[in-house]
Amino acid sequence: MPHGPVVRRRRLGEELRSLRHASGLTSRDAARLLGWHQSKVSRIETGASGVSSGDVARLLDVYGVRDAPSRALLEVLAGSAGRGGPGWWHAYRGLIPPHLGDFISLESQADAVRTLETSVVPGLLQTAGYARAVIRASLDGASPDGTVPDGTVPDGTSPDGTGDHRAVALDSLDSLVEVRLTRQRVLRATRPPRFTAVLDEAVLRREVGGPAVMRDQVEHLQEMSRLPHVTVRLLPFSSGGYPGLTTSFAIFSFPATADLDVIVLDHLTSGLYLERREDLRTYGAAFRALQERALSPERSWDLMAGIRRDHARSSL
Repeated sequence: MPHGPVVRRRRLGEELRSLRHASGLTSRDAARLLGWHQSKVSRIETGASGVSSGDVARLLDVYGVRDAPSRALLEVLAGSAGRGGPGWWHAYRGLIPPHLGDFISLESQADAVRTLETSVVPGLLQTAGYARAVIRASLDGASPDGTVPDGTVPDGTSPDGTGDHRAVALDSLDSLVEVRLTRQRVLRATRPPRFTAVLDEAVLRREVGGPAVMRDQVEHLQEMSRLPHVTVRLLPFSSGGYPGLTTSFAIFSFPATADLDVIVLDHLTSGLYLERREDLRTYGAAFRALQERALSPERSWDLMAGIRRDHARSSL
């Protein structure tokens, strides 16, 4: 069972090793107190294996860490279940690639999500019809036996993830749509993340699934943008070029500290996770620039209304 991206496992391991040193314990001491083999402690500290939030809590108890905020942050790094429940996506682990599981884990824990999309509607804001059309399009390269070459299983929303090296049958379409819609529960949770999306106008003009699907999708975007924690802003064609024009990205922020923030870039068969401070500063500045260049939420809503009417006319 994956417990978050490898880079986060390594960071967690470094933090736990530092806390062990501060407690004056050796890895052998820690393993003995917990009834573990010493190799388990070593694998956790090197990031070679994942660790559950429960085991992190036990390690912190042994190391005498009582500070609640510190414990909470380390449990986030461990890939705790977060708002989405006890890792609901693991029920689909035979279908979705590990990369997408990592992405959903981050999505379920984040306090805020900022995303630039240049080609498709963000997964958390997709209708069932649009999601089905996007996923079906991603499977168009299927081989004659009904599988996807190289196991590519795009989530259909950059940068929501692609696949690993396993083939997925076309009849899994319904299940992939179900995963997409289940993810959206995070925006209806008791404590939902602040979700800010900057979308290129082309995202809403492209007739994914046809004009009727797009009419419903744009209307859904308007409805979602009325939620107090959801902001949708458009970059009209008239805005010209902008930072990120060729690269969609998402920035996940977590409670209490920016040290755990993560940037995710999408590639055809994988995702790239960035956590260096300089990367976070660069992408954070780029997103602020995008917000300044984008239409206000109110003007974006008006543009969406016009685009919805265009799709409605085309669907007649």
